[in-house]
Amino acid sequence: MSESRNANRAIQLPLIGLAFLWAMMMLAQFVDLYREMPMYDNKGEQLPYEVTLQWSVYLILIGITGVAIASLLGQRIALALRSEVDSPLAQSAHRFNNLFVILSLVGGAVFAIGNFLGAFNNYDSRDASPLIRIFGVYVPIVLATALVVIVILFAFVFRKDAPDISHEEKDEERARLQRAVGLAYASPIIGTAIAIIFGLVVYDTTRTNLDVWIWVIIQAIIATSIIVGTRFAAQARSAKPLQPKPRRAGTAAVNLNLVLSIVFGAVVTIMAFSFGFSAIENLREWPQWVEGDPDSQRPIINAPSLSWFLESLLPALVLLALAIFGIYRTMISRHKENHA
Repeated sequence: MSESRNANRAIQLPLIGLAFLWAMMMLAQFVDLYREMPMYDNKGEQLPYEVTLQWSVYLILIGITGVAIASLLGQRIALALRSEVDSPLAQSAHRFNNLFVILSLVGGAVFAIGNFLGAFNNYDSRDASPLIRIFGVYVPIVLATALVVIVILFAFVFRKDAPDISHEEKDEERARLQRAVGLAYASPIIGTAIAIIFGLVVYDTTRTNLDVWIWVIIQAIIATSIIVGTRFAAQARSAKPLQPKPRRAGTAAVNLNLVLSIVFGAVVTIMAFSFGFSAIENLREWPQWVEGDPDSQRPIINAPSLSWFLESLLPALVLLALAIFGIYRTMISRHKENHA
């Protein structure tokens, strides 16, 4: 019974992280409603306005961090459970948390690259003060990079791996394997982050397009980090592989239903995010266009109401709850017979 509760808790944690990410993303969208937008005169030229810090960037990063922390905690619970009783449910909980760890890594990497590209393509941020530029561009990139590296180290390097459980012979080669894999992932990420920050510093200092030699240096930094990561990856590949497990009857049907549940959960989760963003955007009301009147370009932000919640936001919440419940019950039901 205790084993089942711990396994259930390990599965619940990343799903709680997913709900937290949804809440932070919706809050970020809501905060952006009150951010001042550029307006234009009759000739199409932009009117002067104050560029402010985009707080939604930090809210999104907090959401990604919440998923990563929840997944790491769930992974630790699953690994501890596997060290006692290496049951199929514990193995599924372990793999499920590994999946969410990888998704949080992807989210952190996309977040950092998105901020880097936005720093070049967003003309508003170019006119911002140095303080806003630092906290709006550089700090989020550094924090996202630190998050990705820390998650990799704690998830794949500085931990006891499942093959080293107590009832099996300890494999020192496998311990070196997991560290090599972690460093193979971390090296290119750190190198790319250093190259990105270097390019932004040069761009902000010169306020011109990057010179060809600057691009050469950036690519050299990235290439060096990839080479270092490849060396660690080669060490990981040279380790002895795991022995294949014997196949069991009914595995194909169970795996098919697992794939279908994953597709269902992914589609419904995307719909929950999409409908949530649409619900927040419905609070923004655009007035009728009047030529020569800048105020007609300024949207009206309506306060959230009960009718708005029931008609717009509640369906997104129900979809999110449906996705979380469906994924959770599928994970538990797959191994129900093993605990009957």
